[in-house]
Amino acid sequence: MRRARIVSEPVTDYIKYEYDVTFPNIAAGELVRWLPRRKAADIPLPGTDLWMFDNSSVLFTYFSGIGEVVDREWCTEPAVVALVSTAFETVWERATTHEEYKPV
Repeated sequence: MRRARIVSEPVTDYIKYEYDVTFPNIAAGELVRWLPRRKAADIPLPGTDLWMFDNSSVLFTYFSGIGEVVDREWCTEPAVVALVSTAFETVWERATTHEEYKPV
């Protein structure tokens, strides 16, 4: 499983917390990379958080301004899945591994 996180820097206390609690995921075999938002400016990215499954479907999660989940939406449209896949691979190539990333 791979996870990429795009973060604004300096990071918030919550992102520092998220970073600190990621080590058990790493120990379980998950690969996590971090990309500062300034290095993602030229990547066409979906406008919301998401999970992609087997390069065949995407689960979008929509949040309110205070961080509450408002809705979720499954998408299997090939063009959308391709956009998400391409964006993820570009982020993955640019991002720093969890072990090397130092939140600032």
